[in-house]
Amino acid sequence: MTPVVGQDLCPDATHRTVEVGPGLHLHVAELGPADGIPVLFLHGFPEAWFSWRHQLPALAAAGFRCIAPDLRGYGASSAPQGVRPYRLDRLLDDLDALQRSLGVGRWHVVGHDWGGVLAWALAMARPETLRRLVVLDAPHPVPYLRECLRGHQLRKSWSIFAFQVPDLPERVLARPRILPHMLAGPGRALTDAERRAYRAAFPVPCAFRGPLAWYRALLRYELWTVRSRIRRIDLPTLVLWGEQDPILDPALTEGLEGQVTDLHVERLAGAGHFPHHDQPGRVNERLVAFLAG
Repeated sequence: MTPVVGQDLCPDATHRTVEVGPGLHLHVAELGPADGIPVLFLHGFPEAWFSWRHQLPALAAAGFRCIAPDLRGYGASSAPQGVRPYRLDRLLDDLDALQRSLGVGRWHVVGHDWGGVLAWALAMARPETLRRLVVLDAPHPVPYLRECLRGHQLRKSWSIFAFQVPDLPERVLARPRILPHMLAGPGRALTDAERRAYRAAFPVPCAFRGPLAWYRALLRYELWTVRSRIRRIDLPTLVLWGEQDPILDPALTEGLEGQVTDLHVERLAGAGHFPHHDQPGRVNERLVAFLAG
């Protein structure tokens, strides 16, 4: 059997392939008791299932059934050609199919970065499938549009526009020093094992084609319909945010009370865009306490 990329970062996880559509599958890592309350972990860019290497063992030890897929376009999951297959509705359909295939019923959902954007969308479009929602450094569309109009966040979002250029972003991101630089946090560098895992997950420029298609689909299809998708969220929701995030301003956590009925926000001093890497102990503590109710 071919070794799973990143397996040495979370060696107790088990792995399977789940069909989510005709010719489409997701690779899924799991950890924790089969009868535990399910928790779906949605990684961001540019990562994979092992983004949650610090969280899966901690939540499994607390009795949760942890489910961490490689999202569409990433890792060992299907990566359809083109941009249209990465529209938001297709990504949500993957999660619906995964939920049915695993037979888990309602689950908690934890998302970071693009996985957090997907988690917000899932909570608004299909709230009946969720128990509780946790979002790490991923903007709800209402404050994001507000802050972009003020200009400051729009300047921080330059990469969204840069990633629309064909081919060049793939070649740049594949350079050996780029990913370690992007994924490092305040006072934290990647370990040798982490470097090897990320390099194995993105070995060549074309490995970035699927992940970048999420950005390209955003401007081609989703930006023009975002307001029509906004719904008030009545689920208990926890937002964790690194105060030193260089990409997404902490001001994006302000004003969410009008969008979420049961909201809890915590800014993490000393954490950057990847708080679950920068401060895993603190994040794990908050996840266990919140998801346990």
